[in-house]
Amino acid sequence: MAVTIESLLTPEIEKPARYLGNELGSVHKPWDSAIVRWTLTYPEVYEVGASNLGHIILYNILNATPDQLCDRAYLPAPDLAKKLRDTKTALFALESRRPLADFDILGFSLSYELGATNILEMLDLAGIPLTWKERDNRNFPLIFAGGQTATSNPEPYADFFDFMALGDGEEVLPEIGAAIAQSKQAGLSHQELLLELTKVPGVYVPRFYDMAEDGSVHPNRPDVPSRILRRVATPIPEQSIGLVPYTETVHDRLTVEIRRGCTRGCRFCQPGMLTRPARDVEPEKVVNAIEKGMRETGYNEFSLLSLSCSDYLSLPAVGMEIKNRLKDENISLSLPSQRVDRFDENIANILGGTRPISITFAPEAGTQRMRDIINKGLTNEELLRGIKTAVEQGWDKVKLYFMIGLPGETDVDVLGIAETLRWLRRECYIKGRKSLKFNVTISNFTPKPHTPFQWHSVSTAEFIRKKEILWTELKAIKGIKANFTDIRISAMEDFVGRGDRRLAAVVRRAWELGAGMDAWMESLNRAYAAWEQAIADSDLTWKYRQIEEGEWNVMDAQNARLDSKRKRPQYSWDDRLNSRLPWDHIDTGIDKNWLKADLQRALEETTVPDCAYEGCSSCGICGDDFGHNVVFEPPAIPEFKGHFKPNSERVQRFRVHFGKVGELRLLSHLDLVRLFDRILRRAALPISFTGGFHPGPRISIASALSLGMTSSGEIVDFELTKAIDLEEFRTKLMEKFPKELPIYAVEEIDLKALSANRALEKAEYLLDVSADASREDWQNWIAAIAQSKEILFQKTTKSGKIREVNLRDRLFSLTLENSSEAMQIRYIGSYLNDGTILRPEQVIYMLEQVSGKEIELLHAHRDRLLLAA
Repeated sequence: MAVTIESLLTPEIEKPARYLGNELGSVHKPWDSAIVRWTLTYPEVYEVGASNLGHIILYNILNATPDQLCDRAYLPAPDLAKKLRDTKTALFALESRRPLADFDILGFSLSYELGATNILEMLDLAGIPLTWKERDNRNFPLIFAGGQTATSNPEPYADFFDFMALGDGEEVLPEIGAAIAQSKQAGLSHQELLLELTKVPGVYVPRFYDMAEDGSVHPNRPDVPSRILRRVATPIPEQSIGLVPYTETVHDRLTVEIRRGCTRGCRFCQPGMLTRPARDVEPEKVVNAIEKGMRETGYNEFSLLSLSCSDYLSLPAVGMEIKNRLKDENISLSLPSQRVDRFDENIANILGGTRPISITFAPEAGTQRMRDIINKGLTNEELLRGIKTAVEQGWDKVKLYFMIGLPGETDVDVLGIAETLRWLRRECYIKGRKSLKFNVTISNFTPKPHTPFQWHSVSTAEFIRKKEILWTELKAIKGIKANFTDIRISAMEDFVGRGDRRLAAVVRRAWELGAGMDAWMESLNRAYAAWEQAIADSDLTWKYRQIEEGEWNVMDAQNARLDSKRKRPQYSWDDRLNSRLPWDHIDTGIDKNWLKADLQRALEETTVPDCAYEGCSSCGICGDDFGHNVVFEPPAIPEFKGHFKPNSERVQRFRVHFGKVGELRLLSHLDLVRLFDRILRRAALPISFTGGFHPGPRISIASALSLGMTSSGEIVDFELTKAIDLEEFRTKLMEKFPKELPIYAVEEIDLKALSANRALEKAEYLLDVSADASREDWQNWIAAIAQSKEILFQKTTKSGKIREVNLRDRLFSLTLENSSEAMQIRYIGSYLNDGTILRPEQVIYMLEQVSGKEIELLHAHRDRLLLAA
């Protein structure tokens, strides 16, 4: 049975629109039409999850699959989570509003080592037992996880999930759905269904594997694979077009993937190792998907996504083509962190537009020696050339990422970060321009599974010492803003990320102690204390101390080459490097011997070229299971037609009278402004723009409506750059307006007339009220207000001063409505844009003053806005 959200989304709940499930692109399939019913559950708040590209792609794919239904759920904010518990209401999916326990399968994204506590929070809110053993042979959904952390090392979380989906999800999830559908139709038991899922490549079912004393994992039955294959899929850009949230999200733009995988071979980088081979998307498909997506979504910004966008050789051509096609629509392009050695004037031209776009590079290390050890593939000359290009193209602030604690790092390398920043500021100085500023983030190296540095470890004491000497040096440099990642978080990530099944008890206990992801943001000390207590309660303090003290610094140990007749060189480290690891049963495609050999190359400060463009490095990826690198020849770069120039011509003005009803009453005013901008873009209407450095569309809403209030009297003005027929304007607008923003009338207004917000004089409201009183009492109170000349109210100004206002001067009429349901009052009050406004709660105050009783305002509806003639 569906949850009644009206009783949950009361005024104290912040941003209620994120729980509605009625965004553009949301899919509402009939419940009974599906054989298999999914919920993709993202264990972060809506603003993070709803803008995640993988979440959007998988949602689109599953809903496009016959007989499959896919809904969504996100981690509720603390206010709603408390209300769910207080009212004993189960966490629900957005579209169907059914409890999560009603579904066949719940899929969680596990993309961060410490994120599993949020998953346990969601399961608990849903009334679902946390471990597969507690759920076994009971009527609960299948619980699974996917994502980078699940693929890298699923063992710390194995107790919580029925299975894991490893690698790319685009193909394996529909295969899982098909297997579940067949199993349901065949009447298979829970155990038999899970055995069927083990036949799907990329599916790992932890219950069919046991942990050995050394933490390694082995099958406990002969009919399951000894190693589980990571799945690889080809990105399809059109699958990125989908959900357009009403509320502002973290990535509030259209995002299109241009390249999946990275073969640069940075030795610290887990995503680069877990996503091979590199696969370019055909340039024409990227261009077409972006153009289509921008038209359909109404976004004013798009982003091209890849682990290394600059390694997509077609980037300048694709970016320029899109910029030229959408040149007149005030569209901006943003890119994630880029390769500084590939940054040039062509890429600079495709970035940004009229809105400033930040630019980010990741040198990672401060000396050439360290960049060679980590195989960054970046020289000092390339670094300087890229930064100089950014400055010459107009940037005076650049964001840089560095790491400390890398294998082989000395104090000279740490201080080299500061010296590099000094050198870059000096070399990039241009007379007559502002000096270059750097926003620098210094993170702590955390060893990750499936990388050449997975065996290395650094003590927290050494991290603290290195941070102190670098911070002392950075403070002496002007124009540098430095941010350091908290060392405690890094140590905990390392402990969990390279752990085994024993850590499930730690994760569960940490959740019980309140260590959700929001805890890190609210109080680092409290969150860290919770994790430390969880480790102690699980009798694993000794293991955590190994991490804190640095288990093994590969650079401090001697690794002598041994005499051997074997083809591959043998070293004294081999016994340690050959020991079984908790994640060795995950087949990522990369040969473990290659990782060991690459670690040796790091010791020798030897670099390995990018195999997508140069020779094969024999990592083991290429073949039938994982495919091969796909690189498209870049097309010619189109001639740059210039950045957007706002058309400020005002040819025609339309005034639209509309309402705000139903669930969209929970949409904030700022979200409504953003929605109107997107509606105009989707409707392809020629909106006029303001001038200046930050041009915006000429959209003027007469008045902001309080959150939760309904209305049938809202007004918005639109100014256009060319004249169109009124009926054509109305038709295009109505096609794109949500049903709960009904359009009542459209009229053309003289451009010289006052805008609606300046012409506003009065507003009429209908109030549902409640008090312990008869109808006659209400009539007497209204009469008393009408006869009074003064009802004073204390108002606090923006500056904090208190002044008294006479509310009676602001009231023009007050009447009692004839209603059989609730007591209703209608009033007309002043509503001037100078702030002289009579608000519904002030009318309630007036009634309380004359009655001496407590009066409750149940609901307020704005009936109309009255403009000056």
